[in-house]
Amino acid sequence: MSIAQRFVAGEGEAHPQDSAALTAFRCDSTNLPWIIFRAAFRAAHIEQIPPRARAVLSALARTVDAAKPFAAIFARRELLTGRALQSMRTFYRSLDDLEVAGLIERRPQSRYVEAGLFGRAYLHLTEHAAALLGLIEASRTHESEASQAPSSSAVAPAQNSFAAPSATLADGGIYKDLSPSVFQKRQPGQLPADLQRLRTLGFFDFLIFKLMREARDHGKRLSDVVEATWDHLKLAKAPISYLRALLRTPVDFTHLVRSRSADGDATQALNQQRAEGQAIALQHAGRTFIDADNARQFVVGTGGDSLTIFSLTERVGRQAAGWMPSFAAALKSGKLRPATALDLERFAHAQQQALGYAPASGVPLRMVRSPVTGAVRDHIAGLRQLLRVRGAGA
Repeated sequence: MSIAQRFVAGEGEAHPQDSAALTAFRCDSTNLPWIIFRAAFRAAHIEQIPPRARAVLSALARTVDAAKPFAAIFARRELLTGRALQSMRTFYRSLDDLEVAGLIERRPQSRYVEAGLFGRAYLHLTEHAAALLGLIEASRTHESEASQAPSSSAVAPAQNSFAAPSATLADGGIYKDLSPSVFQKRQPGQLPADLQRLRTLGFFDFLIFKLMREARDHGKRLSDVVEATWDHLKLAKAPISYLRALLRTPVDFTHLVRSRSADGDATQALNQQRAEGQAIALQHAGRTFIDADNARQFVVGTGGDSLTIFSLTERVGRQAAGWMPSFAAALKSGKLRPATALDLERFAHAQQQALGYAPASGVPLRMVRSPVTGAVRDHIAGLRQLLRVRGAGA
């Protein structure tokens, strides 16, 4: 008879929940290149350094760029400590071990003067470490070591060594310059003159500069948008929202501004021509001018506000309307000239000939009466008698 217990606690078939727990395990699915995998394997099997330094060097080998083994290793401390399975203090002790062994190089922190911050201190593999891990050829390392002086390579790690961080101070770029008058970023220059009127609508300078950048992103100029819509913008209840909505619209405000500017220039030029014509008309009030062909005669009124034009084929002169600009332009171009006494006499003679006046008597041929016959006289007398009879009867 067997005296052993058949079933013992913890033996036999696995509990159903144990199988579910086994399937919950996960692993890293990262596929490393062969050269990186070999470098990490070699770093983990270097017997001359402590195990903690091997773990950190293996983590660095996984992070380094195989194409640029001497470049800066862009990896955070949290990533390296997680891959090395070490605390932050142990991690810094491991870095000290690697630096003393001449496998890594810790360069001093750089500082960004413009921002008032300290930059990061990156890690670099030495040539000895790169050759040991198989990232470069060994012959290249021997040649470089033979060409360099032994003193410079021996002093470099000692100069770049850092003290271990304090347990009560944070390590990182947290130091800032407390003088904002030196390093504070300000907006370049002043606002353009055509955008300063936005201040009256509640726009601040920094907001105007921001809107200028938004307008540039939409392919517009804020000055053109404000110029084209200023009459509506100053009446808007929410001018900031209204202006931003205008920046998003597919409207060519530059073309609108150019069209308005061209119309304004044309109107200004026309007003200037009218003013010059009025001045010239007042200057030549009461004078007579004749054109280059001696076909028309121009008489300016005594007040300088009227112009009468006489032609060879018309007995009565015509009054001109809106004549001042064209009269001034013709006078400047030489199409009109002041009429002399001889010009007036020649024009009158030519007009008489064109109208059919007799050259000797001065009586127009068209105005000569035909002779009155007896029949005509009798007819006129009968009409008079008829009119008397009708007048008496009435």
